[in-house]
Order: sequence, then structure tokens, then C-alpha cells
Amino acid sequence: MKDNKKHKKAEYGILITGLIILLAVACIIALCAGQYSVSVPEVTKILASRFVNVTKTWSNTAEGVVFTLRLPRIIGAVLVGSALSLSGAAYQGVFKNPLVAPDLLGVSSGACVGASVAILLHLNSFGVQAMAFVAGILAVGLTLFIPRLIKNTNMTMLVLSGIIVKGIMDSVMGIIKYVADPETELQSITYWQLGSLTKVLPKDLFTVGPVIVAASVIIFLLRWRINILSLGDREAKTLGVSVTVVRNFIIICATLLTASAVCISGTIGWIGLVIPHFARMLTGPDNTKVIPASILMGAIFMVVIDTLARALTSVELPLSILTGIIGAPFYIIILARQRMKLS
Repeated sequence: MKDNKKHKKAEYGILITGLIILLAVACIIALCAGQYSVSVPEVTKILASRFVNVTKTWSNTAEGVVFTLRLPRIIGAVLVGSALSLSGAAYQGVFKNPLVAPDLLGVSSGACVGASVAILLHLNSFGVQAMAFVAGILAVGLTLFIPRLIKNTNMTMLVLSGIIVKGIMDSVMGIIKYVADPETELQSITYWQLGSLTKVLPKDLFTVGPVIVAASVIIFLLRWRINILSLGDREAKTLGVSVTVVRNFIIICATLLTASAVCISGTIGWIGLVIPHFARMLTGPDNTKVIPASILMGAIFMVVIDTLARALTSVELPLSILTGIIGAPFYIIILARQRMKLS
């Protein structure tokens, strides 16, 4: 028994180490790839030049591309991917439903509505973030309120409530787009809806990054409590866990992650649903293992998707298009495999 636990622990350690290495490789490739290619040795020297004295053998253009254009995007991709996948894993664990995700609970749509309203009001990046968070919280609150209103709190009703709220938010988005100035505001709102890291600036990362890191650390430290919540409310209370407080706290942190990700990249679907599933396939149902794996896998996936979006064609593709093309078929495969296991 002990040998089996040690073996599983070693396998998990190898998995996490492999994911960290993959993330580093994906970031290096992302720094090199694009319309203006930079070699790996050049990228390494350019990055090292900020810490040690290195003889300059690269052009100013290459340095500008690495530090000004690509590095902020890669950091943004890591933050967005890890935030969306972590929020999805947290929602699925808290609600004991693998179909729950920021998209299905209406969080992403609500946050997008908040950001769009902030754009109409010409607020700064902090105002956009605040409005996105408030609207995301309101969307989740409405999703949780509907089942209680009709006195049916099962998980299926929760998912249906999320679909209803998402429909409402999409309708509100239609109104906002209708009244927006087509030459200025509409373009920015469309950017939020399709998802892109084109406009990521270092100041945005300094504003939103600490929020994502703080919320991620909190959920990471509470991941064992998510395991207890998944046992059921009665069992969790028996073990001394304040179910309402812990659940609401995790929901707020997960919503903050989603809203902050929307502030950086706009709405990007499927990551919060598919990546936690994939992590669960590799690690098992234990949330203490699923959550770290989800963070790393979400970051890797987002870096790869963003690199493909700007390198595949001369015109940059919206991120939601690629995540949908890859995510939807992959989710079908996951469901098919689960059905085969059950049969």
C-alpha cells in the first residue's frame, strides 16, 4: 500500500515537472515564432542581457520584438490560461459537476458585459477590471439565485440557470453593441468578445497580474477543502468545514480569476471546461493534484494557442476561434472515453 502511494506520488511529481518543462519550451518557442522570427540563441542572449553583461550580437528590432511585443503577450497568455483553467477546476470541484465552467455559469458573459459598459463609459483599465468583476459576480449570484427561487437546487438546474443567465447577458451585449459607436467603441467591444492578446501592455499586467496571482494562491491553499466540499454538505459540516463560507469564498476567487482574465484578453471559451477535464484524466479526481496540473496545462494551452493565432496566417486570428476549433472536438473525445469506461 505504501509502495503504491509512493509510486503514484512519484508519477505525479514527474507529471508536474514535465508540465513545467513544456511551459518553458512553449514560452521560448513563442518568443521565437512570428512574422519576425528570432533564433533561440538570440532570444536567450536578449533575455540574459537584462541580468548579466552580454556582448550585443542582435539587432534593436529583435530586442524590441522580444521585450515590447512578445514577452508581455506570453506573460498575459500564461496568466489568462492559468486563471481560466483554475477557475473552471474550482467551479467543478465546488459544485460537484464536471459540466460547470465559467462559460456555463455566465461568468464570462457577465464579465464581458461589465467590460463593455466600462468601454462605453470610457473608463481606464482599472475601471474596466472593476466593472468586469462586479458584473461577473452579479452573473454568478443570479445563476445561484434562480435554483433557490424555484426551490430546485440540483446540479442540472444549476447548469440550466447558467445557460439562462448567459442568454440574458448575450442579449444585453447585443443592446450594448447596437448603441456603441461603430468607429471606436464597437471595435473595442468586438475585441473583448472574440478574445485577443494583441493589446496587452505591461501596465495591464501590473494591474491585473497581482489579482490573478493572489486569487490563484488562495484557491491553491484551499484545494484540499474543495475535496471535502465534494463529499457533500453534510459530510463537510461533520468534518468541521463551514460550507457556506468556504464555498462562497472559493466562488468569489474563481469569479475574480475569470473577470481578471477577461480584462486582459476578452472572452475566451472552452479553456475552463476542457483543461480541468484533461487534468483530471491525468491525475485522478483528487483536487489537490487537479488544481496544480490545471494551472500549468491552462498556461501551456494558452501560450500555444496565442502563438498559433499570430503565426499561422498574416492576419492574426481571434483566440476564441482557435479554442473552439480545438476545444469542442477534444471535449467530444473526453465524453466518448468516459462513456466507454462506464459501459
